[in-house]
Amino acid sequence: MSYEFLEHTADVKFKADGASWDEMFRNAAGALNETIRGDIKILELEEKSFEVEGRDLEILLHNFLEEFVFLLDANDFLVSKIKFIRVEIIDGGGKISCSVVGDKAQNYKFTNDVKAITFNEMV
Repeated sequence: MSYEFLEHTADVKFKADGASWDEMFRNAAGALNETIRGDIKILELEEKSFEVEGRDLEILLHNFLEEFVFLLDANDFLVSKIKFIRVEIIDGGGKISCSVVGDKAQNYKFTNDVKAITFNEMV
């Protein structure tokens, strides 16, 4: 994983990078997942797929990360890992197809409940 957590007074902030768009988005999701679950190992018992779009890279990243929060909040689902990701960059924006594996959140005790993804200092 290529991400690092940065100083922030109230929230969690991280920087993710990668040799490709797929790798960068995968690493950003890794940082978010570490924030949510800490070092808890999540079993790979269920698979879920989703697609997101964005008219620019910031919105695409926001929508992608927000999907992980949605899976937790709406589906009681904690992601263990990304099984498949394909990022298509088109005219400054793009589309992401993703498949993740994980388990029901009710089976784990974790305390870092992320409420939302923000655009603050997103570049």
